[in-house]
Amino acid sequence: MLHNAQLQPINQQNLDIRSTAREEMNLFPLDTFKYEFAGREIWIDFEIPEFTAICPFSDFPDFATIKLKYVPNERCIELKSLKLYINSFREVKIFHEHLINVILEDFVAACDPLKVEMEGDFNVRGNIKTVVRASYAKA
Repeated sequence: MLHNAQLQPINQQNLDIRSTAREEMNLFPLDTFKYEFAGREIWIDFEIPEFTAICPFSDFPDFATIKLKYVPNERCIELKSLKLYINSFREVKIFHEHLINVILEDFVAACDPLKVEMEGDFNVRGNIKTVVRASYAKA
């Protein structure tokens, strides 16, 4: 019976939801450098404990720890550009689920990794803990 259920209308509370449009995010570009050991699989892990973005519903900041783990192909991500890219979300209104997908898409476009695993571990808001995960593997 559940597979025949009708979806409820979106935004039944009639809240003013204003996410930042992708083309208006003004994110710092991700830079890369050549991985000199292409073909040798290594995992590179980043933990970004001071991530902030803006909640589209409340206009309050959302805080998270972003974890990014990847296997480089021919390029590695340059750390300063990653820091500036991540910090450029501070003025962006975005949902947790969309945020992780945007970062994943931008990361893959920048360095064409073999594999990526991402996690956004968001601080508790309104008594709810949110963790969003996404992954990518080069075909």
